[in-house]
This record gives sequence, structure tokens and C-alpha cells, in this order.
Amino acid sequence: MANAALNQKLNPSRELAEVLGSSTPVSRAEAVKGLWDYVKQNDLQNPKNRREILADDKLRPLFGKEKISMFEVGGIINSNLETNNKSSGKKVA
Repeated sequence: MANAALNQKLNPSRELAEVLGSSTPVSRAEAVKGLWDYVKQNDLQNPKNRREILADDKLRPLFGKEKISMFEVGGIINSNLETNNKSSGKKVA
């Protein structure tokens, strides 16, 4: 059985929506895939260390720094997804 938390549709932050190309709700898996698609499409993996993602103008606000390791992607995605319940105003971790 699939994990319901991974499949739950969540609202991307403005910064994540800019990278994904849409502000429609996405699952965590879709958000991670969308980020990696963007990275690969724009050749943003560090050629000297393929585990690093180099920030461009769209990724810099999302990352908050010039580069991240691939192991930071999950945390960044989680901190940029919000529940569909706008009254709570809480981000999902």
C-alpha cells in the first residue's frame, strides 16, 4: 500500500511553483521529480561533483544559497509545500 502522506496533494510555495512551472497542488514525489527535471533540463548538476545542484536565478530563492547537495532536496521540498487548508497556514514537514 502506498504511503498516503507521500501522495497527498500540497500547495507549492511561490518559489517552488516558479521552478515547477505551476502553482497547482502536487505530491511530494511530483515536486521532487519536477525539481530534478528542472535541474537536468538546465544542466545544473555540478560537473565536478554530480551530487551537488548549482543554483540559478530560479533556484537561489528556493535554496537560500548557491548550491545544495542532492541529500538536501527532500528537506527543501518539504519546507516549500503547504497543506490545502489555508486557514491553518502551516507548512507540512
